[in-house]
Amino acid sequence: MLRRLQSTIKTYPGQFWLMFIGMFISTVGASMIWPFLMIYVSGKLNLPLTDIAFLLTINAITGIISSLAIAGPITDRFGRKWVMIVSLVVNGLYYMLMSQAETLQAFQWLMVLGGAFNPLYRVAGDAMLADLVPPEQRPDAYALMRLSNNVGVAIGPAVGGFLATASYTIAFGLGAVGMCGYGLLMALFGKETLPARLPLPSQIPGKTAKQVSPIIEVVQGYLRIFKDLPFLSFTGAFTLTWMTAVFMWVLMGMYAKQNFGIPESQYGWVATTNAMMVILFQIAITARAKHFPPLWVMALGALFYALGAGSVSLAFGFWGFWAAMVVMTVGELILVPTSSTYAANLAPADMRGRYMSIYGLTWPIAQGIAPVIGGFLSDHYGPVTIWYGGMGIGMLSALAFVILALVYRKNQPVVSY
Repeated sequence: MLRRLQSTIKTYPGQFWLMFIGMFISTVGASMIWPFLMIYVSGKLNLPLTDIAFLLTINAITGIISSLAIAGPITDRFGRKWVMIVSLVVNGLYYMLMSQAETLQAFQWLMVLGGAFNPLYRVAGDAMLADLVPPEQRPDAYALMRLSNNVGVAIGPAVGGFLATASYTIAFGLGAVGMCGYGLLMALFGKETLPARLPLPSQIPGKTAKQVSPIIEVVQGYLRIFKDLPFLSFTGAFTLTWMTAVFMWVLMGMYAKQNFGIPESQYGWVATTNAMMVILFQIAITARAKHFPPLWVMALGALFYALGAGSVSLAFGFWGFWAAMVVMTVGELILVPTSSTYAANLAPADMRGRYMSIYGLTWPIAQGIAPVIGGFLSDHYGPVTIWYGGMGIGMLSALAFVILALVYRKNQPVVSY
């Protein structure tokens, strides 16, 4: 076992392990908050679910704009390291300010702030990992990074659930410490990994083409992506999967508390179960999954997401919600490292930041749409209908992946997987 651990450590560069440790520290802090955020906001504002869910739509719209106009272009042009640091520090400030918010307007502005800076780390971090690790090692590298994330989630919600029942302020403060702590580690020990840029036509001897402005270069880059039909089709199908995940992560805690009286201190163990499953089984499942066509693997994972959401409609107590999370987590174990690797491998090296920014949009788009759908269903047709909607979206996602697998059966995009 010790030799195997030493071999794993030597397989990846030191900066990968810096990201691994930083992910753990920041996730412990952040996961003390996010499983309970909608419970916290609902208690502060006492508004209908649709109105509260619209806050996440504001966050998502800002995140989409940031990912397209800011995160991808500056990550490709100026580098990964300081983009990650700025995102982490501002997110720490976001948590501190969130603990002081009292009005709907204050929460709206904070959602704008979080939406603007959250994508910066996600895009730059994904691009940095792809810079550091060759294609054939990426499935295992993404699985290890998820392992770090989920060790943090195994601790954060369990602790945060108890803290939240006593003081949300303490939980928000620890979240800020985790984010800023990782930012400090990256500032002190991290190195830039941006690949050498290809020269523009005007910079090549003998070429007389006009200098291309940064704005035009950004637009031209995204036009290349929007012509990449296999990549866009994949991200569309994956967005549907994330919508089902948003139902589970964002709405289930509030649904459990408002309809069945399950407190944060107990519900936190549902999120911890998800994390423990990833810790125990992610490496083994990824080792098996990477030997199969990725689109079929993702179809199977999406099916489990759908079944997990549908099973919430049958839950009447803690163990029912726990079982629903177990089912969904099986889908997560199958799908998520596969999807990250698939996206990274489709991205050209000089466009990796922008490709990963489009891939990163799948979560904010899902987060902007799914809670509003869930809130509408709950407010107009009853709370349980949230889960019929979530299951339907998950089934549609699985079908989309099946169609893509069939379409590209003979013309599969060339990726190293």
